[in-house]
Amino acid sequence: MRVLLIGANGYLGRYVADRLLADPAVQLTALGRGDDADVRFDLATGSPGALTRFLDAVHPGVVINCAGATRGGARELTRHNTVAVATICESLRRSGCGARLVQLGCAAEYGPSQPGSSTAEDAVPRPGGPYGVSKLAATELVLGSGLDAVVLRIFSPVGPGTPAGSPLGRLAEAMRRAMQSGDGELKLSGLGVQRDFVDVRDVARAVHAASLSAAQGVVNIGTGRAVRLRDAAAVLARVAGYGGALHELDVPQGGPQHHGHPGHPGRPQGLAAIGSPRSEATAEQLAAAAPPPYPYPDGCGAWQQADVRTARDRLGWRPRINLEESLADIWMEAACRI
Repeated sequence: MRVLLIGANGYLGRYVADRLLADPAVQLTALGRGDDADVRFDLATGSPGALTRFLDAVHPGVVINCAGATRGGARELTRHNTVAVATICESLRRSGCGARLVQLGCAAEYGPSQPGSSTAEDAVPRPGGPYGVSKLAATELVLGSGLDAVVLRIFSPVGPGTPAGSPLGRLAEAMRRAMQSGDGELKLSGLGVQRDFVDVRDVARAVHAASLSAAQGVVNIGTGRAVRLRDAAAVLARVAGYGGALHELDVPQGGPQHHGHPGHPGRPQGLAAIGSPRSEATAEQLAAAAPPPYPYPDGCGAWQQADVRTARDRLGWRPRINLEESLADIWMEAACRI
């Protein structure tokens, strides 16, 4: 099977490339903007005609698009996430290769969800920011293209290589700095949000499965379990061997006030200790109150959890790597910088 992979140098694309290269039945060609791509092509500025000529020459059976932007203004996000996908769809329509398209979408397309709920593929998307809007527009282009295509809506990818600007990447970096400086307290914000964290290597397995399947439409890729960022921070501290106190900065007004405890006297009001018995009460208040500040503007509010039955039924896919293993791998990379 000849596969054209777009965005092979990105966070997700690198693992997708590794997964495909491990399949002896796959002949992989990487297309991207970098010098190390097999073919250099900028989807945001390149013409559909030029890409069509390349598709006709290579004649792939599957095109996988892992490219896109997660940061920037609305214009930049639209150019890299929406216009680029329009170019791919138009090129595939013009080409005679008849390739199947696997497009990587994201959970930000759904926007905020009701706490406690699982979001299925038939949920009405209500993206809460320009990133989700640009990715949703790309999904609609793919679904309306008439192509043999599937869109994988990836929830919150984690694992080795996690970008430093992501929530867990920021946690690991903050913990690394605290351990390096010998700081016995770590103050963190945005820990009330709950996300469905899925390991990037499991995402790569899902992409591989989708390229071989006949599934069409939208398929959620997640674990089916939301995890509070506060709890992920506690697990990260354990795998890192960080013995200091973790404090939460943005406790809602009226929440429990901690004034001190043995070993940490005089804790300022409004700080909740992560993992303390009282922090669960705080979590319930966070779910009922307006979403607290959080360290990434994905527009998804306080809660997201995937309904993953479609991935199981149509792709034969289930996540294999638990969050503790993902966090341990994130920490190994951070620890190399100490």
